Amino acid sequence: MSNPFSRRQIIKTGFMVAIGSSIAHRASAHLIDDIALNTSNNDPWQGFKTGIASYTFRKLNLENTIKAMQQLDLHYISIKDFHLALDSSTEDRKAVIQKFMNAGITPLSCGNITMENDEANIRRAFQYARDCNIPTIVCSPHPDSMSILDKMVKEYDIKLAIHNHGPEDKRFPSPYDAWKAITPYDKRIGLCIDVGHTARAKVDPAEAIIKCRDRLYDLHFKDIDTTEPNGNTIQAGRGVLNLSSILQSLIKIKYPHLLSIEYERSPDDPFPEVAETVGYTKGLLAGLTTTKKK
Repeated sequence: MSNPFSRRQIIKTGFMVAIGSSIAHRASAHLIDDIALNTSNNDPWQGFKTGIASYTFRKLNLENTIKAMQQLDLHYISIKDFHLALDSSTEDRKAVIQKFMNAGITPLSCGNITMENDEANIRRAFQYARDCNIPTIVCSPHPDSMSILDKMVKEYDIKLAIHNHGPEDKRFPSPYDAWKAITPYDKRIGLCIDVGHTARAKVDPAEAIIKCRDRLYDLHFKDIDTTEPNGNTIQAGRGVLNLSSILQSLIKIKYPHLLSIEYERSPDDPFPEVAETVGYTKGLLAGLTTTKKK
């Protein structure tokens, strides 16, 4: 998982891709250097709690996942059960969380966790999150389980973020399907908008972020190669999503929760493509921020 580029080179490359090759050829070296330097010296994420959905590193063990995140300079994580099993003991849960914290990585959510219309099944997920001191559960609940979910968020004071999975999802294809289901219930029941699956459901992710802002508690950030049902993850900037508009929406609502980079492709060796996505996204944010200041 060695990284052949310096952090400065990744930022430069990400910015040049972000502004497009035709503009990049005309941009002065001083401008690109200034933006890279500004991003390097300050917070490259412009205040966002940017991290990894650990499904990205599902083929890596816990130790290598932590090493990869440190190399990527990412400090937040959404934990998938590949790295901490749902049937783990309380002691194991606390030990894994401590490993993340010792490495400078804060777990902000867990999941995606499938939930059935069964209180014992749902309570298991809430107890897992409580033991881990995690504030949000990313989930795919049974549509008939809303009254149980309402009871659980009140009892545990833990947020739920319902994850939409696109046109093949029989529960919640788009954020609006989840939004319609949750509105009568406690506001701690909210959404995890997956921007790729949202676009495949023929919904504009940037627009959905604005409309669902009051209950948006997690977000899966990625690019995809097509918005058709067979669309797959690809490095940010190489696909069809308008990632700039998505980030602009997040900036507009001052999004305070986890911004999870999720990368489903290349599970055996995801690091190079995730690094490209990280660099591109930093470049986009640097460009948006620089433009806003002018």
